[in-house]
Amino acid sequence: MRIADLYIRVSTDEQADKGYSQRLQEDVLLKYCAINAITVRKIIFEDHSAKTFERPEWIKLLAELKKYKGKTDLVLFTKWDRFSRNASDAYQMISTLRKIGVEPQAIEQPLDMNVPENKMMLAVYLTTPEIENDRRALNVKTGMRQARKEGRWLGVAPPGYINKTRENGTKYVAFDEPEATHMRWAFEQVAEGVFTTQEIWKMAKHQGLKCSATSFRTALRNVGYCGKVLVPAYKNEEKQIVQGLHEPLISEVIFYKAQEMMDGRVRDIGVNSSHGILVVAPDKLPLRGFLKCSRCTRLLTGSASKGRNNYYHYYHCQPSCGCRYKAEHVNMAFVRKLREFIPKPGMAALYKEVILDLYNGGSDYFRTERKNYIAQITENNNRITKARELLLSDDISGNDYKTIKAEAEEKIMILEARLNDFVANTAATVDIDSLVYKAVENLKKLDLLYLNADIGHQRDIIGSIFLEKWSFDGLVHRTGKLNKAVELIYLINSISPKKQSRVRTKIRPNHGFVPSAGVEPARFPTGV
Repeated sequence: MRIADLYIRVSTDEQADKGYSQRLQEDVLLKYCAINAITVRKIIFEDHSAKTFERPEWIKLLAELKKYKGKTDLVLFTKWDRFSRNASDAYQMISTLRKIGVEPQAIEQPLDMNVPENKMMLAVYLTTPEIENDRRALNVKTGMRQARKEGRWLGVAPPGYINKTRENGTKYVAFDEPEATHMRWAFEQVAEGVFTTQEIWKMAKHQGLKCSATSFRTALRNVGYCGKVLVPAYKNEEKQIVQGLHEPLISEVIFYKAQEMMDGRVRDIGVNSSHGILVVAPDKLPLRGFLKCSRCTRLLTGSASKGRNNYYHYYHCQPSCGCRYKAEHVNMAFVRKLREFIPKPGMAALYKEVILDLYNGGSDYFRTERKNYIAQITENNNRITKARELLLSDDISGNDYKTIKAEAEEKIMILEARLNDFVANTAATVDIDSLVYKAVENLKKLDLLYLNADIGHQRDIIGSIFLEKWSFDGLVHRTGKLNKAVELIYLINSISPKKQSRVRTKIRPNHGFVPSAGVEPARFPTGV
């Protein structure tokens, strides 16, 4: 009498979609064995896909069959797709079983393997489910690609969004507060370029963001945050970015500016470099990460030395350099530097007048800026056209054309986003009088705002005013490029009272046009 192991397999999706049942398979196999006088040694239940033989229960069965040869003659299952859905793997497994004296057989699709022609029928039985699997996978992939083209955001929502389902079963993503607020703030900070990505993640995490550092960096690259959906390249179709159906968390301008900062395409501003600012900066060392060594130009760090009764803080370079300054002296010298940007008595009114005059008479500036954006977009479109002509004349390869086209299209996308944002901002109604008044009032007490701020706001003030790292020579701070608005204040302060009436003729229309973030009152702590 022959002895058989019964193999019953059904995956979860098959049972739900097609009504396969383990009990039904068991009943059919047991009846078959009873009719054909086959002794059942063991029944194996498997709940796993048949795409490969890396299935837990099958692995255990195969190991047992190899260990106890001769105890089983047959491995029975209902159909060949219960055995495998991959023809090449199935042939290899059949060969392995036959070498240890075990014959696999599908009772509803019986085949005598000693008859050569039956191998052709076996190929049909095995390849049919494999083709079905491939077709299903292709349909799913095509459907997902089409959904992305239509602007649907597929997959798990990134930090700041959450997956939801409407009453009609349609899935979508929506804002997930307070995570959305944290991510919006993080993008804005990255776009400003004052802190490094790692530091911004630490600050956001301290505020309550629940996200790992790796997930945070991945999220910052996700174009979905500005309301777009990425459609990956497939076969002859190139990668494309389409307008999404979900609500954007940030503007395109902020997103692409953040990408430029992370890619290093923007010139070193603030401390956006490999020597990034340390977020955990002691209160006594607010300038750590902003100062360069006056001897070797390396970035100064800072630390505290313990004295007999107290700690003493220092800004210092590497031990090999030896450059070292007392933090108290450096900090006070910096406050004196800040006072140079406070409008002199009587100059505040002139500053307001200049800004308002430039703003109200800035139509030429708006036209020029808009024209510049359009010219750059046209230039990149012409670049694509020229590259296409070179491709058709065999002067460049297809890969070179794709590279040029991709680079130009990326620039066009960024420029169009900036142009749309520029047009929207210029068309918006702005209470410029109130804005300028508040900004100037804050500038009039800039030193007090700085001294009374906490370490985080102090560093915000520093980064918004000084666009480059600077050196300290032991007495004074030798600063570099300044914020446009602060530079304008410095220019006005240097003009004698006799020349005040001519100051507007000496300033270009686009110079310090609107006070930037460095002088906006929202950047400073309230109640000061």
